[in-house]
Amino acid sequence: MQKHLDLLLEKKHPDPHSFLGLHDDVIRIFRPNNEIFFLEINNKSVEAKNIDKRGLFEHKLDRKIKNLDYKIYLSTDNLIHDPYAFETTLKNEDIQNFLNKDHFNLYKILGAHKKIINGIEGVEFSVFAPNAIGVSVIGNFNDFDGKINPLKNVKNSGIWQIFIPSVDYGSLYKFEITTQRGDVLVKTDPFAYFTELRPHNSAIVSDLESFKWEDKDWIDNRKHKNLNRPINIYEVHLQSWVKGDEFFLNYKDLAHKLAPYLKDMGFNYIELMPIMEHPLDDSWGYQVTGFFAVTSRYGNVKDFQYFVNYMHKNNIGVILDWVPAHFPIDDFALNKFDGSYLFENADESLREHPQWKTSIFDYEKKEIQNFLISSALFYLEKYHIDGLRVDAVSSMLYLDFGRDKDQWKANKFGDNKNLEAIEFLKKLNKKVLDSYPDILMIAEEASAYKGVTDKKSLGFDFKWNMGWMSDTLKYFVSPIEERQNNQNDLTFSIMYTFNEKFILPFSHDEVVHEKKSLFDKMRGDNIFEKFANYRLLYSFMICHPGKKLTFMGSEIAQIKEWDNFKEINWELLKNLNHRKYQDFVRDINHLYLEKEPLYEDDFSFDGFKWVDISDKKNSIISYLRISKKSKLLCIHNFSKNYLKNYFLKLENLKKANLIFNTNLEKYLGSEKELESVKITPNGLYFDIAAFTTLIFEVQIDP
Repeated sequence: MQKHLDLLLEKKHPDPHSFLGLHDDVIRIFRPNNEIFFLEINNKSVEAKNIDKRGLFEHKLDRKIKNLDYKIYLSTDNLIHDPYAFETTLKNEDIQNFLNKDHFNLYKILGAHKKIINGIEGVEFSVFAPNAIGVSVIGNFNDFDGKINPLKNVKNSGIWQIFIPSVDYGSLYKFEITTQRGDVLVKTDPFAYFTELRPHNSAIVSDLESFKWEDKDWIDNRKHKNLNRPINIYEVHLQSWVKGDEFFLNYKDLAHKLAPYLKDMGFNYIELMPIMEHPLDDSWGYQVTGFFAVTSRYGNVKDFQYFVNYMHKNNIGVILDWVPAHFPIDDFALNKFDGSYLFENADESLREHPQWKTSIFDYEKKEIQNFLISSALFYLEKYHIDGLRVDAVSSMLYLDFGRDKDQWKANKFGDNKNLEAIEFLKKLNKKVLDSYPDILMIAEEASAYKGVTDKKSLGFDFKWNMGWMSDTLKYFVSPIEERQNNQNDLTFSIMYTFNEKFILPFSHDEVVHEKKSLFDKMRGDNIFEKFANYRLLYSFMICHPGKKLTFMGSEIAQIKEWDNFKEINWELLKNLNHRKYQDFVRDINHLYLEKEPLYEDDFSFDGFKWVDISDKKNSIISYLRISKKSKLLCIHNFSKNYLKNYFLKLENLKKANLIFNTNLEKYLGSEKELESVKITPNGLYFDIAAFTTLIFEVQIDP
């Protein structure tokens, strides 16, 4: 008995259930802050005997009773069943699959779950801390006292568990973990569904099951997965898209504002910068502490379920930024969770990102693979998410990413590939797409790694085309008079654009850290030329093979670069120039959604054909976008010259109908209406203004 009591006092007991609770003819209760303690046995109140002043109480029974025949008084008016009257429910199959095999729904067994056990309601708390020598749950139900509710190390598996009656949704909790060194760490639950708003970090017992989804039609339609469809993504940082009276708008309010705006502007997907819980606003959500918790900045779990449901009812898909590449070293979260390198790699050369000062997951461990894949599947199941954009994939693929020569070690083949991370990514995509074949897996990957979207390799659906973005912006930022020498920056992408399935991103990364806004990057001798170049840039993206992504604010020609603490400068729309640019984006977005050649075949030369890339003198390029039923001719004039009666050779041309001109007056251009063209059997004559895109619907005889 003395040994048990010492372990309880030192917060080191691996199996408190074996000592506390009902055992034969005695009930034992450990309450170190109490001098007296009362029980209720078969509806009769009795006082337990204090057999040790350090907090051990006993009551000897004169007859046998069952575990649920007695209750304990937490206070005069608070009577509950004893947590140690309940056996743990963790199944051996779950333990073995988690530790040694595959277990991709860990969120169903770890964390805090409201349950009914033997007819009694309460919450079961479970946490994985294999190197701990003691674990307690602390919360507002036990005055955050780590001696009150120690957990049991179930079958010495490293999974600690307890069921506490009367705890309900909304209760705050953390875990106290005693390390092998004897230190006591206070940690937020890695599987928490919801936590307090920073700087607090208690987890909150939350209900994910009672929300009434109304998106069956969307989900059913989504099952017919087809990548040869228009995908036009609006990337959003919820904190700075728009603000209300409060610093953060609620998910519901954001949904009501965003959905009609997206539909009006011709975006059919929204991509949310990370909304998993994170402590630092300046990380934009990319330093995640809660891989199963939506951030409480904008409301609770049901509010976010409402957000997704509302988007789906408005035919808008929802993509989440998801960050399995690293995690922050905040003491309350995953960092040295049980006193050991549990989540991070024990090898120092693989443990830290020198650039970001964050920790890297140990992708070789089964437990970590299961943890991360469970996180991915969790958002698809519980929040009906339509796609995951996996952040910083390049940092996962290479051992030397962001490191000097003396900071990394080659793999067993002598090169710089992170073999364990590569195998994890393959497994991630296979398991996610096996379970949800209709969702989109997107890699933010900046290197020339082969097979990112090959099902026999990494297996993503899409990859961000960072090379196209870099080369295109490099071209537009360079002096206009040098463009005739730099045309290769625009045309080189076609050499590789069909090697992967690409998304063309103008993302948040291009408008921060003194890079200027997209609009501010544009060249021009006056405001009209800057806007003309900006329309040219956007229309070039729309016409180029690949799905589309635009960061918020770009569509109104935001002048200043993005500030995550300020909302988009919507006041700019009072200015005619910015309002007309927004009109242009709206119109060309809807054109993209409506015209099959712009999206039907983004991934092969069947959907693309050069017409002319040789006219460097005039900085003109032209090409066909092709669908099964029709063809579009896209012509871009990147020069500052108005070209009169320009001839473009196009054999067997039968018809050419101009359907879009970026230089119209309604977009701040100089032309009042769509001009007619002169067609010959060998091509067409037309006028094209400086910094202009023309899109023709054409008929070409075989």
